Amino acid sequence: MTMVEGMSPQIASSLVVTGKGGSEVLEVLDREVEDPEPGQLLVAVEAAGVNFMDVYQREGVYPTPTPFVLGAEGAGTVVAVTDTGSVSAADSFAVGDRVAWAAGSTGSASSLAIVASASAVRVPDGVSLRTAAAVMLQGMTAHYLINSTYNLRAGEWALIHAAAGGVGQLAIQLAKAKGATVIGTASTAEKVAKARAAGADHVINYRDVDDVAGEVRRLTDGRGVAVVYDGVGQSTFDASLASLQPRGMLVLFGGSSGQVPPFDLQRLNRAGSLYITRPTLGHYISTREELLERAGSILDSIAHGRLRVEIGGEYPLAEAKRAYEDLEGRKTSGKLLLLPT
Repeated sequence: MTMVEGMSPQIASSLVVTGKGGSEVLEVLDREVEDPEPGQLLVAVEAAGVNFMDVYQREGVYPTPTPFVLGAEGAGTVVAVTDTGSVSAADSFAVGDRVAWAAGSTGSASSLAIVASASAVRVPDGVSLRTAAAVMLQGMTAHYLINSTYNLRAGEWALIHAAAGGVGQLAIQLAKAKGATVIGTASTAEKVAKARAAGADHVINYRDVDDVAGEVRRLTDGRGVAVVYDGVGQSTFDASLASLQPRGMLVLFGGSSGQVPPFDLQRLNRAGSLYITRPTLGHYISTREELLERAGSILDSIAHGRLRVEIGGEYPLAEAKRAYEDLEGRKTSGKLLLLPT
């Protein structure tokens, strides 16, 4: 492992959230990046992921003191480490290693980022850094949704909202690999086609259907689905509940349309003893072992061609406002990336 001492602070171009609000609070600023402390890596960032988590932080839904550098996900090359004398896996990185991370370090939307070594994983041969940046958060999210929050089984039916999005396309592929039948929802003919290409058995264009839950009931011969994976939130919540079979589970993992307001829990009783959960990735990679298992599974599947990732857009850091406006306006599919250099 490389020992770095007394490095001069370096200047990085970074996407800074200057205050709580919309995309107007985003500024690209030059800032000093100090030496990595023990347990940290200094990384030259190849690409940073664009996520709704960033939007929640920027808007204050996830309270974060401002100013701060945006971005919880990225990939790049280690340029400096500080030797701690530890032999643990989390501290065994060296200068030149290709690494990726998500949900454990902030400040990824920068040409240089300080990354906690415990949050970083090596990027295997056969996977580009941009692909790794595109899949860490959304790939591990799809992995825990399909395998842990509700462990989907062969023969079960699942409804996946925003099926052409980054999580949606990955979740479809993982669900199909387990032998499930998948219904997706999407908003345009192009996105319907993308969801079908990912493997969805049925795709509902919700702009062409007055009653999404009714269409789900029709496709399932009135039964409903065992699980709904819903990252949209406010606008899909009622349809999600109405699409479930008795004792089915709504997995509400995001709120791209807005947060779900308080509701009467007796609705779950009346609809068939339903379950609802609001998971987040951090609780599913809370140990180093679980992080390595989930990230390793996703990256290995990509390296061996078992999992396909769509990068829907790449934006230079100077166009970060447009990237987030495109994301929030649902103008894109797949994964969006910021390119700091």
